Amino acid sequence: MTTTVAYADLPGLVGRDLGYTQWREVTQDQVNTFADATDDHQWIHVDPERAKTGPFGGAVAHGFLTLSLTIPMWTELLDVEGVTTKVNYGLDKVRFVSPVKVGSRIRMNAVIADITEVAGGYQIAVDQTIEIEGGTKPAVVARGLSRFYA
Repeated sequence: MTTTVAYADLPGLVGRDLGYTQWREVTQDQVNTFADATDDHQWIHVDPERAKTGPFGGAVAHGFLTLSLTIPMWTELLDVEGVTTKVNYGLDKVRFVSPVKVGSRIRMNAVIADITEVAGGYQIAVDQTIEIEGGTKPAVVARGLSRFYA
């Protein structure tokens, strides 16, 4: 469920758990498209038949593909009204903890770790955890940075 807040109320969100996104399936088509976009055609990603005999028992998503899905998932969790610009400012820390097999479903949890004032706006540090349905360890843990400008 999306948390909707006014720009002026952002500083009060420190420590807020925004909950979970909807589950989304990671498909072979997504993996192949990402491989084409990044020129990373390693067989563990794009050759499902060969990947069956590999270390993960099937094709897996690129770690950076999984990480990139934080962008659409983030928009499921927070909407800030009264801003002119929203910017992905980067990452402070990222770990690819577990591989995401093609066909798996993932979702993200986000907790607002810190909010600081920057020239013309606020920077939000968000602890993001991408879970794999039925998994015992997360796929990705990251601290994402976003900026919101009035």
